[in-house]
Parts: sequence; C-alpha cells; structure tokens
Amino acid sequence: MAATARSWLGLQLARRRLSANPFNSTCFSTSSYTPKLHREIRVEDEEEVPSRPLSHILKDLSKKVPQSLVSLRTESSPPAKYIPWHTLNRILNLHAPEWSGEVRSITYSTDGKYVSVVYRITLYGTDAEIFREATGTAYVDERDPVQEAETKAFGRACARFGLGLHLFHHDS
Repeated sequence: MAATARSWLGLQLARRRLSANPFNSTCFSTSSYTPKLHREIRVEDEEEVPSRPLSHILKDLSKKVPQSLVSLRTESSPPAKYIPWHTLNRILNLHAPEWSGEVRSITYSTDGKYVSVVYRITLYGTDAEIFREATGTAYVDERDPVQEAETKAFGRACARFGLGLHLFHHDS
C-alpha cells in the first residue's frame, strides 16, 4: 500500500513513455483514487500514450483493479463493490487512449417505472477495433434516472472488456 493514487496513474504513464518498449504491460499497484489525482495527471500526459495492438490493451484492461480504487455501494443489500465511472474512464484513457463511448438507445418501460440505456464502448488498437455494448436500468423516481442507467451500462460495457470484471464474481 505504498503508492498513492496520484503516483499509480502517473507511474503507469511515465513507464509507458520512458520504457524502451512502450508496449510493456505494467500491473496495477495498490493505490486509492483521490481528487488530487484528477488535478495532477494532466490530459496531455494521457495523450502521449501510444496506440497499441488490441491484444495488449485487452490484457491490461483484464488485470485486477486495486481494492483502493473500488468503492462500496452501501444502500444495496448486500453492499456491492463497484468502480466509479470516472475511475473507469481514466483507466480506459491510460490503456486505450483512443477509445470512444456512446449511448445507443434510451428506452422507458411501458409502465413508466424504469428507464434503460444501451451504451457502446469501442476500443481502437493499431491492428483492429472492437466494441462491446451493455445495458443499465434505473427507476424513474431516482434523481437523474438516465444518468444512473448510463453509468450502470458504462460500467457493464467496461466489464465486457475485462475491466473490473473481477467484482462480478462472488469470491472476490
């Protein structure tokens, strides 16, 4: 637990830039996300990461995310672990800097109680591109139901690439 969140992403970016082999995979270190991370890791740092083959991107995204970057949703029963959308976004920026995401559809249930969002993430590698879609559903009574459904769909689409997938297993 020696590294901070700031140094975790900063170190990953620095290693990638300074490495003799920019495609070296680096494993996640233990760290925690803080607002300081957001201020200190500048966008231009992330843009310097070169594109890589999809196999390397997918391998990095499939690594277990440090527990310190995982949050706990206590309002659910039982409490559920999740990775905040902004942390998923930054991990995608780190390992797949040319990714894109889009809302494909927003659908309200016939009884008007739920809204569902389909979200697509596309990864662009030097050799190919690949996309995954997922859905998220929220009660219309929530504060911002479309945003909530989109956030859930985004997290599930990330999991389809392996990012945070370990949180969906009961043994973790």
